[in-house]
Amino acid sequence: MSLAKVLKTNPRQLAMAVLARLDVRDWCDSVEVAGAGFLNFRIRDEILCEQVSDASRGKHLFFTRSPHPRTIIVDFSSPNVAKPMHVGHIRSTVLGDCLSRVLRLLGHQVVTDNHIGDWGTQFGKLLVGWKGHLDQMALDSDPIGEMERLYKLVNAASETDPAVMNAARQELVKLQASDSENLAIWREMIALSQRQFDTIYSRLGVRFDHALGESFYNPRLKATVLELVNSGLAQDSEGAKAVFFEDVPELKAHPALVQKSDGAANYTTTDLATLQYRMETWKPAEIIYVTDGRQQLHFKQFFAIFQRWHPEINVKLVHVWFGSILGEDGKPFKTRSGETVKLGELLDEAQDRALAVVNQKNAEFDDKSRREIARIVGIGAVKYADLLPNRQSDYVFNWDKMLALSGNTAPYLQYGYTRIRSILRKASDSDKPWTTSPDVIVALKVEEEISLAKHLLNFGLVLEMVGSEYRPNYLCNYLFELAGHFARFYEKCPVLKSELAERNSRLALCEVTGRVLKEGLGLLGIETSERM
Repeated sequence: MSLAKVLKTNPRQLAMAVLARLDVRDWCDSVEVAGAGFLNFRIRDEILCEQVSDASRGKHLFFTRSPHPRTIIVDFSSPNVAKPMHVGHIRSTVLGDCLSRVLRLLGHQVVTDNHIGDWGTQFGKLLVGWKGHLDQMALDSDPIGEMERLYKLVNAASETDPAVMNAARQELVKLQASDSENLAIWREMIALSQRQFDTIYSRLGVRFDHALGESFYNPRLKATVLELVNSGLAQDSEGAKAVFFEDVPELKAHPALVQKSDGAANYTTTDLATLQYRMETWKPAEIIYVTDGRQQLHFKQFFAIFQRWHPEINVKLVHVWFGSILGEDGKPFKTRSGETVKLGELLDEAQDRALAVVNQKNAEFDDKSRREIARIVGIGAVKYADLLPNRQSDYVFNWDKMLALSGNTAPYLQYGYTRIRSILRKASDSDKPWTTSPDVIVALKVEEEISLAKHLLNFGLVLEMVGSEYRPNYLCNYLFELAGHFARFYEKCPVLKSELAERNSRLALCEVTGRVLKEGLGLLGIETSERM
């Protein structure tokens, strides 16, 4: 129907013309024109059987790698040095990680870069605090907590005492001039912060190819501004340098500063220098930036400037933005005392809450097993709750809902996988042991078998949609529907008690479903367990 608009023709007539040229007899029993211009394809049952049989033999898992792989950079997470990672970092981190996993599986060359905030005005205040108020014992026991205390202390003092603000400016100037003492302190702050980052990322199962902080691009900033000025893109504006967008209606009222009146660069300058470096180093076809929705204006300005600056460079620039995490009161998610929720403490609570459920339901497991299951379930629940909504929507953080064993949750899907593995173990331990075989023939006779098989065939299409539209919620909903199809199949179709040929066919269908479920959850960054 959208094509008919382009061709300015009747969509139903166009559908009839397409149908006349189609030859899909190898795959379909029939193709019919329906409604205003839909084409309904009725896939032959034997093709479904063949596809599931091939998957059972390991020939595929219902997806294909791109015949035209691209280099794609994914920029995500981006915490700040000397500050604790908080609940706001979870969305960028798990969303960026999921997109990276999906794009890699589809055959693309993915480069992940954690653009850490390791430069800027906050370091002047931190240096004042470090030199005048550092508690070494506190730094040794809780470095992030101590650096956070120092920043808050000096920041509060600078608001009422001009001398403190002036001292912070002087320390920052010394740092920017490569003063040896300030550089040494700054490097120690980065090293201590990196330990925190590494601990959190390890718990989340997230890895980066690169972690090039803002400071890495400092040597490029002056040249970047000079090029923008010399090309006529940047103009003087009250002592600063700015880019104006007279020909872009939505940006006309929003010029972008690329150099402050004091000569300092800003985020826009750094992002432009970063993008230029990435193009020179990796020559990507696409760069994906995963940040919260409050930065939409910044990225529109930044992309517009770069495209004017380098019109000869053909690169797709995408801002994948997301909404906020809300508390039960509908306001930004905070602790009871009104503080920002620290990410490490959030993950601790997730595991503790999951452990309470595991202890109640699996008291026969040893302590080590219960704790490992709680880790998998708790962290998986937090990730899934974040990936399930439309990323551009706000969502309410609710422990009971995300840890529930029913409904569209990670524990429900993890349990679905565990249940399939239990069925296969029982089959392997029976008097008619079952193992995957190249000779297996999947026969789909019952409606529930056919529905499950058709849903399995959609796996690759869903992955392509996730990769092209940057929406992991498509995969979450696909897996939830897959678990539902499997539950209906298992309820209607006896597996272990069937006759041998039917038993092997249905066990193959179980095994393939389990693999798709595990693969899909893995792409979301969620682990599975053989027992739960």
